[in-house]
Amino acid sequence: MSRVPEAAGAKGSAARPAYTRAGVDVAGGERAVALMREAVESTRRPEVVGSIGGFAGAVAVPAGYRDPLIVSSTDGVGTKVAIAAQLGRWDSVGIDLVAMCADDVVCSGAEPLAFLDYIAMGRIDPEDVATLVGGVAAGCRMAGCALVGGETAEHPGLMEARTFDLAGTCIGIVERADLLDGTTAEAGDAIIGLPSSGLHSNGYTLVRAVLAQFSIPLERPYQEQLVLTLGEGERDVAIESEPELALATVGEALLTPTRIYARDVLRVRAALRAAGHDLVGVAHVTGGGLPGNVPRALPANLGARLDPSRWWTPSAISLVGALGAIEGPELLATFNGGLGMVLVVRPSAIDVVLRELPDARLVGEVVAAADLGGRYSEASLQLGGA
Repeated sequence: MSRVPEAAGAKGSAARPAYTRAGVDVAGGERAVALMREAVESTRRPEVVGSIGGFAGAVAVPAGYRDPLIVSSTDGVGTKVAIAAQLGRWDSVGIDLVAMCADDVVCSGAEPLAFLDYIAMGRIDPEDVATLVGGVAAGCRMAGCALVGGETAEHPGLMEARTFDLAGTCIGIVERADLLDGTTAEAGDAIIGLPSSGLHSNGYTLVRAVLAQFSIPLERPYQEQLVLTLGEGERDVAIESEPELALATVGEALLTPTRIYARDVLRVRAALRAAGHDLVGVAHVTGGGLPGNVPRALPANLGARLDPSRWWTPSAISLVGALGAIEGPELLATFNGGLGMVLVVRPSAIDVVLRELPDARLVGEVVAAADLGGRYSEASLQLGGA
């Protein structure tokens, strides 16, 4: 299992004073690997072969597959890492990284099996690296995949000290006959949404620009900022709906980790199939928002009509929209709108999903694109269910 820092001593442990003078902390890289070992091992699955320190990670195909497909997705966290670096908060963005990749994989019906990460830093601090990888490991445990490898690169002269970037790849597996490929939905099918935990990991360049424009400090109490921008009424609603943010600062609220839906999706699919139903489409709502992602779970001749009154929009989205005077299509296309994952099922399967996932909401329906005038629209709908 590869987990050796670029230019670190584990790739040649002899002292290299010239490299150290150039800005690469060889010993620090080695210590980072030692500190992260326990976190990496905590994600281990029975299929994992080998341990930390090899050139590559090996994973066996789980038992029971007859015609397996390997499904993979690569992504990053984007400029959310800039807020984490500014606050010196290294523990949560690894969860975001896993979410962005594993929840793409599960849209194909695949079970996340293995994960690999890449961390680039201006200057390696062993404790910071270990904390970052600890966050990745926490995300892997949530998604059910093993952290089988990674790379930590030190980039002096290219990146400032205590700045970093993250990227990752998730590898999943699915039986060919169980692949979800966006071709089986029909007009009249139901669209069910799972709530997001906040901004997730999209739109942070805009978020940071708005904060800078109004000189909003990350240390300001989040509830105070809600009152200043949205008023006390919206603040009170937010406290009721987001009690975990009652004592948070602006920065802490913006670093709320992306929800990981992989286990929920796999569990609800199992329940559906046990009841004689199945998922017919799954969409992970990331960049492009609901208009850019829900249609990806549908055939090209179909579109989605959603009723936004049927779910709640996180206060962070409303806050950024109000500060930046952003509304309508641009706000919809920049953020997740309050739904992080969307499931498409036959109408007869609605009750199974809502029973299995208590926070799920029936939010819309599949409609012929020709009747819709496009592939996505919002309107008030008469729908059954929660």
